[in-house]
Amino acid sequence: MALEKQAGGGLGTVKLAAFTICALLTAFGLAGCQTVQGFTPTALIRVIDASYIAPAANVYIENQLFAGNIGQGYVSNYGTVTPSAAATVKVAPVTGTTPAVSAAATLNASTQHTVFITDNGQSATQYVLTVLEDQQTAAASGHSAFRFLNQAPRTGAVDIYMVPSGSTVADSIPLVTNLAVGASTAYISFTSATVTMVITPTGLITPSYTSAALALTGGEVRTVVVVDSQLTSNPPVQALIADDVD
Repeated sequence: MALEKQAGGGLGTVKLAAFTICALLTAFGLAGCQTVQGFTPTALIRVIDASYIAPAANVYIENQLFAGNIGQGYVSNYGTVTPSAAATVKVAPVTGTTPAVSAAATLNASTQHTVFITDNGQSATQYVLTVLEDQQTAAASGHSAFRFLNQAPRTGAVDIYMVPSGSTVADSIPLVTNLAVGASTAYISFTSATVTMVITPTGLITPSYTSAALALTGGEVRTVVVVDSQLTSNPPVQALIADDVD
């Protein structure tokens, strides 16, 4: 059972008129968005929870609840926040004594970020909070751009393949090799096609995860988080696929 497109409110980038207005103003040689009367520039932010054993959490941006009672597998839509050079982002347990964690994040106008939640993998849990900067421009024509994060401690390091229709893992070269637990890649651009994403333990070709067919037509930007399955062993890992740019 894949966790693709599981989300509070569903996956998919929120298309904001504000960004379009900025582009139009620039194209016509007008001043930046900050000078437009009645317009307030915004930043975009979303939450991905890949915590392994940490309890359900609330996420606050500048002391305002942004996502409530979330757990592993949660991926939110992008929401708007006021730009800030040091916005306070906090993750706190819904109940219990797990310590809250917070970070100061630079959220500039017209940027996209992900509040990425993991944990320390210990019985005495502790949230680990990272604020990632997301790509906000479409991939080049005829190409797709994917970023990968490994949060599957039981599985360990993985290889990731994008297998074209009609091919097999054995016929393919991995897009990512030996991605360690806790590691992430930059955005990787590859030629768009209808592909199946296959995740294997590093050096093996026996799949730990196989996606449904992904019909990539060009321009897509995605973030993929590899997590251990909450099932016993089948499949060993699952993938959270979040839309950065459609």
